[in-house]
Amino acid sequence: MVFASLTFLFLFLPVVLLLYFVTPKKWRNITLLAANLLFYAWGEPRFLLVILFSTCFNFCFGRLLDKYRENARLKKAFAAGAVAVNLGLLVVFKYTNFFVASLKSIPALAGLPQTEIPLPLGISFYTFHVISYIVDIYRGDAPAQKSIVKFGVYITLFPQMIAGPIVRYKQIQNQLTLRDTTPEQFAAGIRLLLVGLAKKVLIANQMGVLWDVVQAAGSKAGLLGAWAGAAAFTLQIYFDFSGYSDMARGLGRLFGFELPVNFNYPYISKSVTDFWRRWHMTLSQWFRDYVYIPLGGSRSGMAVTIRNLLVVWALTGFWHGANWNFLLWGLYYFVLLTAEKLFLLRLLEKAPRWVGHVYAGLSFLVGWMLFALTDLSAFGTQLQMMFGTGGLLPQGGLLYQVLTYLPLMAAAVLGCTPLLKQLYGRLQVRPRLRCAVDCVGCVAVLVLCTAALLSQSYNPFLYFRF
Repeated sequence: MVFASLTFLFLFLPVVLLLYFVTPKKWRNITLLAANLLFYAWGEPRFLLVILFSTCFNFCFGRLLDKYRENARLKKAFAAGAVAVNLGLLVVFKYTNFFVASLKSIPALAGLPQTEIPLPLGISFYTFHVISYIVDIYRGDAPAQKSIVKFGVYITLFPQMIAGPIVRYKQIQNQLTLRDTTPEQFAAGIRLLLVGLAKKVLIANQMGVLWDVVQAAGSKAGLLGAWAGAAAFTLQIYFDFSGYSDMARGLGRLFGFELPVNFNYPYISKSVTDFWRRWHMTLSQWFRDYVYIPLGGSRSGMAVTIRNLLVVWALTGFWHGANWNFLLWGLYYFVLLTAEKLFLLRLLEKAPRWVGHVYAGLSFLVGWMLFALTDLSAFGTQLQMMFGTGGLLPQGGLLYQVLTYLPLMAAAVLGCTPLLKQLYGRLQVRPRLRCAVDCVGCVAVLVLCTAALLSQSYNPFLYFRF
């Protein structure tokens, strides 16, 4: 089940909200846990046992860490064992097929049977949740949860279980016990939910159509079509993923949870360093706190810092997908970030602001092509077309299709900036007007998105595959 579906919006969510609020407060976590498991089982019933095992296993090891917190050797052994098991599950389900296929490319191992292990939804995200839980208890940053129900709610919370944001236990531990939903919080949740829905249904899905059309055209796309396709995917992945994150945060507020912000207008960045402080912020912060800093961060000289960056970005790329293009995508950003740390940021600070924006824009646009195209030869062809080795204009009817998308692309570019948020903020001093804008806007978005969902085929969020 996906958030941007009629089943979720008009069946699952209303029923769950009704049951949740008619349940006495002390039993609401049980109701929510049941809803979480139903949500997951709706789309992936065969993998329900995996997430249940992960929940029970890490709950038990959390209690063991708490029980033996004064025994340094045992505590370290329990923490290392728990992290190893969690990473082992992720490797088995996510990377076995890739490793076997890579080994089969070696002539001496070509006879190996190919594995076909399906990927459980959300395993990359909830694995990071449980690892942060174990490590935080080990470090003494958070106490072990003593209620299996509350811990289960944390791991399986349906707004953020499938594709984030990555929520650390210490960020949410108090909300598992002490939370309430005020009318203002509920209204804010509805607004955020509908903003995310509009991003996904009205913008991301349409940009995805243009990207698919350009890819289908191949070498006939020409320079203009190649750049239009690259821009379309760049807009698609932002509005798709930030739309999901907005919906997740909005849904969280409906149930009294305040989930962390995951995006801060990354496409207005002045450098790649700035971009990664704004894009998928909870992932960047997770790698910073659980990989980069434990390795030594930037405290031990430039050589060690560069080594640590290499480890982090190789892992970041590989976390996104079991394919060579994702590893290269991570290494691509490692090279850019290393160059910025060594000298490039100083040069950008001296240059006009527009230089930084152009550099950052070209960097992430090319990066998204490497991310999107799992076939490296297709990536090479895309770059060749973008940088002028083919014709200028698209052939056939593609030029007309590209032109018809320009107004939506212009609106999407505007939506990548904080301008609309700033304009909305001015309504704070006129509460009646703001209320009217909220009501009309929410109804309009719901009607438009419902109409779009009725006419569109199934289109899951891009980050579901990770």
